[in-house]
Amino acid sequence: MGLRIGALIIDSRDPGRVARFWAEALDWVITRDEDPEWVVEPREGTRDDCVVADLLFIKVPELKAGKNRLHFDLRPEHQAVEVARLEKLGATRVDIGQGDQPWVVMADPEGNEFCVQDAHAPQVRAEWLRRHEAFRPA
Repeated sequence: MGLRIGALIIDSRDPGRVARFWAEALDWVITRDEDPEWVVEPREGTRDDCVVADLLFIKVPELKAGKNRLHFDLRPEHQAVEVARLEKLGATRVDIGQGDQPWVVMADPEGNEFCVQDAHAPQVRAEWLRRHEAFRPA
């Protein structure tokens, strides 16, 4: 029997604000929108549905303190275009001491860091797309 991560839990002062950001950023849907818990999930029927963990934003009283120990790495087709889109949604660029790197470190509206990577090399992307297109959920 395989074990599946059901949800990633993210503590939030304003879970609705952060859930709305991530739903828009990932093109997912909010399936629960009531404090203290908001849930963001992949759209039903997509390849990510029932495969990728949901995001559960839980209201907490304390502010975020320190750098995240776990973060998302996003890999769009066009890094600069995606960074600009995320900035319009409310993300900001942040410096966590990463130095000069090919990825861009950003933070969501509550300061949770995430990275926007370069696109995969063409041969790696082609193999990923082949596998992605071949996936058929049971």
